[in-house]
Amino acid sequence: MREGEYDAERAERTGLSRRRLLSWAAVASGGAAAAQVAGVFGPSPGWAHPATPTPTPAPTPSPVPGIVKPLPATLLTPRGTNAEMCWESMRGQGYLTPADRFFVRNHTTTPAIDVATWRLRIHGTGVRREVSLSYDDLLRLPRVTATRAVECAGNARNLFGSQQGTPAAGTTWGLGAIGVATWTGVRLSDVLDRAGVTRAALDVMPVGLDSMAVRRPIPVEKALAADTLLVIGMNGRTLPPDHGYPVRLLVPGWVGVSHVKWVGEIEVSTTPLLSQWNTTSYRLFGPDYPDTPLVTTQVVKSALELPFPATLGRGVQLLTGRSWSGLGRITRVDLSVDDGPWRPAHLSWRNDEKAWRQWSFLWHAKPGEHRIRVRARDDRGNVQPDAVPFNEQGYLFGAVAQHPVTVL
Repeated sequence: MREGEYDAERAERTGLSRRRLLSWAAVASGGAAAAQVAGVFGPSPGWAHPATPTPTPAPTPSPVPGIVKPLPATLLTPRGTNAEMCWESMRGQGYLTPADRFFVRNHTTTPAIDVATWRLRIHGTGVRREVSLSYDDLLRLPRVTATRAVECAGNARNLFGSQQGTPAAGTTWGLGAIGVATWTGVRLSDVLDRAGVTRAALDVMPVGLDSMAVRRPIPVEKALAADTLLVIGMNGRTLPPDHGYPVRLLVPGWVGVSHVKWVGEIEVSTTPLLSQWNTTSYRLFGPDYPDTPLVTTQVVKSALELPFPATLGRGVQLLTGRSWSGLGRITRVDLSVDDGPWRPAHLSWRNDEKAWRQWSFLWHAKPGEHRIRVRARDDRGNVQPDAVPFNEQGYLFGAVAQHPVTVL
């Protein structure tokens, strides 16, 4: 579902206008302030309740207060309360993003949660009964795996200013606020079935156990999708604290704020649900967006596995990178050097839906200052544009990035 469609459909189903929905924004934000191989699901083999369920603390403190894992400069760049993946650290890493370099987006700090006392409460006007589940209850449900991307809505926000001359508010992410992992969990639909979702259910809102209780509703149709999961594992291991331990949501294709971490509550409602994360934030504000559409689906992007900016030696260089889309699979990637002709990259075989595709390109590098551009297309016909309309909070920058490279 593209951004804006969620609001339009919800307004039609409930008789509410978009203007009326937005008129609740101040109230909502004020309250907040007070199996995956080639996209096919399957069982998760060999997963067991860890003998010591709480992951071992990092041996050295993180340079960012509130983040548990170490942040070595070769892997991650601190960004306020967050940490951005260094793209050069992904060269030669295979398809998945290792947990040690997976980006961290924290609205607050990573909480310490005791899995022995953790409960998941499911309630609201859209279910027939309230249910409380333990971690062991989740482990008894059928488990599936899915290899999918999680990407912050503000990924590449810095390029609004550096490339288009229109700086946007918020964390100055480069292109490293994305990661692809194999997530193990249970279908959210299976959990909601325990509470008896009614036909009148409209919105489903997970609530995090962090100090801000981050929460953002999704339409019930998205909640019941086969690849919308309550995740307990990442890349075959227990979910790390910074990535949502003990349980997080996975909402493939949608922006990162929808993938709520540290879930402890799920409200199902027959009326629209509101929070600051779908009213005053994560909407497109600006002159090009008079209807302030909700930010939902991610756009097509590409990145080189190089520092930004990069320095390389002269001669033949094998450039590598990854392209992705929140709507499907990547079908074509082209590169241009110094505004020259677009030339096709060599695409790898693996091309998971709502994840990314690796590619490579041989470049005969000559000494001097250069600019490399990468443009991708997905199987829905979406192509990266040369520029994108500005929005005040800097979401969904999907324009072709201009990567500066110095050749010595």
